[in-house]
Amino acid sequence: MKIRAAVLREVKKGYSIEELELEPPKEGEVLVKYAYTGYCHSDLSVAMGRIEIAKPLVAGHECAGVIEAVGPGVTRVKVGDHVASTWMIPCGDCPECRSGLGNVCTGNFPHFLAGTMLDGTTRIRDAKGNPVLHGNFVSGFSDYTVVPETGVVPIRKDMPLEWAALMSCCIPTGWGSVTNLANVQPGDKVAVWGLGGVGQNILRAAKMRQANPLIAVDLEESRRDVAMELGATHFICSSKDDPVPIIQDLTGGGLDIAFEAIGDPGAIVQAWWALAMAGRLMVIGVMAQDKVAEMPLTFMPLQQKSMIGGLYGSISTHDDIPKLCDLAMTGEMKLDKIVEGKFKLEEINDIAEKMEKRQLNGRWVCEWD
Repeated sequence: MKIRAAVLREVKKGYSIEELELEPPKEGEVLVKYAYTGYCHSDLSVAMGRIEIAKPLVAGHECAGVIEAVGPGVTRVKVGDHVASTWMIPCGDCPECRSGLGNVCTGNFPHFLAGTMLDGTTRIRDAKGNPVLHGNFVSGFSDYTVVPETGVVPIRKDMPLEWAALMSCCIPTGWGSVTNLANVQPGDKVAVWGLGGVGQNILRAAKMRQANPLIAVDLEESRRDVAMELGATHFICSSKDDPVPIIQDLTGGGLDIAFEAIGDPGAIVQAWWALAMAGRLMVIGVMAQDKVAEMPLTFMPLQQKSMIGGLYGSISTHDDIPKLCDLAMTGEMKLDKIVEGKFKLEEINDIAEKMEKRQLNGRWVCEWD
């Protein structure tokens, strides 16, 4: 079948909008018609060459839609189901999966990097008949795609699909980072560096965990209002003020937990210096591969500080995403504040440019026809 998609062929050259040929689903695969796809900072990092991954690929990994068809042997979903995609698919058999860490599955990670289905091939070809790869298994910036059945999670049908798209990445990454990785407790002194989609969800989750004070740090003053609406007790514009002494003063000596959610070397160093004795730095943002954070680690053992990396909030996708959907439907996540706007596929390069210039204050989602 013919599909429309945003294809990344070269870094720093933008996306090309192309008509592609999609093969039907094979054993254990499903055909999904997407309704919404969020533009994530990781998409920008791939497009700019800061994260290296095989190309050409259909970009996008934060998406939700409806099952249109199923291949042989599919049992997890049926035609008509509403689903959120998952950009990491646990194999269930590697050492990481067996120990409950399917979010860092090494069994299927080679397919993730190579942009293929789980059998090592692709279902997509361009107008010349050349193969095009599946970005993050789910190729979110296409109107239709084929996904392994374990790469979609059935969700409740009363949930708006623009919210459900965020269940693929920024919501579980943010909430899982707070609840699973950091285990924030009431009264913990917490700060969040970087208020993109992930950072805003970290902020909201920490608020619901009753962190206090809860400090938001961002380079852009324009993000102050949304930070306060999501529950921050304080906002620091780090392009105007050094957040470290301000945080040390507000907290009476430093943070219990700092979240770095943008992948900026300077922010990582600031967050480290803002920690109290035995404080923990959670590195959630993905730093460019050619960048280095110059970390002063003399006091790491002397003050029992720790630094922990986190991928996908350490969630169990098929268990945690439905629970997060239920929570979202209570209104407590304030997703109406996090979804800032919608765009059409033809506008994707404009959205990428605005994100690069830090002109977006929330998550923007592609709306499919």
